[in-house]
Amino acid sequence: MIALTLSGCSDDSAQADEWAKKVCDQVQPQVKKIQEANASINAASKEKNSSAEVKKTDAAAFEKISGAYKSLGDAVDKAGPPPVDDGDKLHADAVKELRGISTKYGQLRKTVDGLDTKDQAKFAEGLQGVATELDSLGKSGDKALSKLQSGDVGEAMANQKGCKRTGGSPGV
Repeated sequence: MIALTLSGCSDDSAQADEWAKKVCDQVQPQVKKIQEANASINAASKEKNSSAEVKKTDAAAFEKISGAYKSLGDAVDKAGPPPVDDGDKLHADAVKELRGISTKYGQLRKTVDGLDTKDQAKFAEGLQGVATELDSLGKSGDKALSKLQSGDVGEAMANQKGCKRTGGSPGV
């Protein structure tokens, strides 16, 4: 009886590791894209760039982030439901949330593209609205991934190179 229980656990663990590897192999490149895009937004806002340069940088960054979240959603979708209770729901919710975040970043790009750079005050006001939305989206992205990274699947993901959280990101 104990042997059956132990072998059942190792099968679950092996399945969780296999699922986590499918997802995590795709996570790191996307996280790097998001970090690079965010760094370019921060740099553009700190430097004395023209409104047109800030607009161009932000729009490109939002496009990059949108693509990264879409790729994350696709990776989770392709991996299928994780081998846990409520795996189907967890899978569907994560894919929906990640793709929704991708869509929202695409909308932010359109918003930035539509900002008038000739009127500095209106441009700054428009950017303030974008910044508020960015804060909300960042929290949503963290929430979507943290739901996946809980329980047995979370342990399996934590052991995968692509899902390990790194300390500071030099050069990013």
